[in-house]
Amino acid sequence: MANESIIQAQGLTKRFTVKGKTVEAVTDLAFEVARGELVAFLGPNGAGKSTSLRMLTTLIPPTAGTAKVVGFDILKQPADVRARIGYVGQLTSGSFSQRARDELLSQGAFYGMSKAAARTRADELIESLDLAGFATRSVQQLSGGQKRRLDIALGLMHAPPLLFLDEPSTGLDPQSRANLWQHIIDLRAQHGTTVFLTTHYLEEADRYAERVMVMDRGRVIADDTAVRLKADLAGDVLTFGFATETDAAAAVAVVQRLTDREVRRAAASVVLTAPEGDALLPAAVRALDAADLTVRTATGVPPTLDDVFLALTGRTLREAGEGESESDDDPDKSADAVDAASGTAEPAPEKTGANR
Repeated sequence: MANESIIQAQGLTKRFTVKGKTVEAVTDLAFEVARGELVAFLGPNGAGKSTSLRMLTTLIPPTAGTAKVVGFDILKQPADVRARIGYVGQLTSGSFSQRARDELLSQGAFYGMSKAAARTRADELIESLDLAGFATRSVQQLSGGQKRRLDIALGLMHAPPLLFLDEPSTGLDPQSRANLWQHIIDLRAQHGTTVFLTTHYLEEADRYAERVMVMDRGRVIADDTAVRLKADLAGDVLTFGFATETDAAAAVAVVQRLTDREVRRAAASVVLTAPEGDALLPAAVRALDAADLTVRTATGVPPTLDDVFLALTGRTLREAGEGESESDDDPDKSADAVDAASGTAEPAPEKTGANR
């Protein structure tokens, strides 16, 4: 059961027509997620991440392909899928005038829970997500971090084995983000919940996700652990500083003998990007010393997931998102959301909250 797939996507494709032109927002999405995994879905604004989540959660139908989520077909059995997943969108889920605990009880009622069962479950979530201090406050009185924790509680009210989170920490201050992530990690440890999320914060995916999927222009272009993606596609940036440009020019040949990666000179420095740079760095210093070339400085900078995206696409995630609408990842900014990568419009999902 440990390796049982909880998501099986096969050829998921979504096309939208805008001003007579048909463009694919998501193309041939195919992957599996095992029970208990924490998967981060990365990509620039408009890459198709949120569109993919909405197909998997049955909020919009795919144009082609299908998927099984928690064992049920998203096209043939959407009600069964919805009954077994939690979905936390980008907007606050709770009704502003309602008290936080009452929102949880209402959510339980929507899922057919008895009043006693709903009260018990609400109390469990209030304790585990540290909501006790404001459970009797109205949603509009809560801070951004408190609202997001309430959103997650709403998504977990019916104890789903799979939780979808769309940009869960966007807009939160660093302390609130760290607090929210600690709650997510604790929930997984306590209940074995599978978490599938989108995020623009690459350091979050790097630190917490067991698996990273990178999407660009509607297609998945990488899928592996963050460690392997960085090692295989990016590598450590090593820089060696010398007293003169002449020494640096001579050092290029010495360092090049130690690696198959390109070694280049930049003024009085030698720079290269290579996997396992922490091992290459001292070896290069020893070789340069043996060649009577004195290294004045030597630094190694580990790669980031943005470096992975740069290696895959030739641009960083920030550059990829510049000038693009965020509406693909925040569909409620307009009545007709626009997928910025492809210029496609999509109907905005309901604003009624997680799982409603």
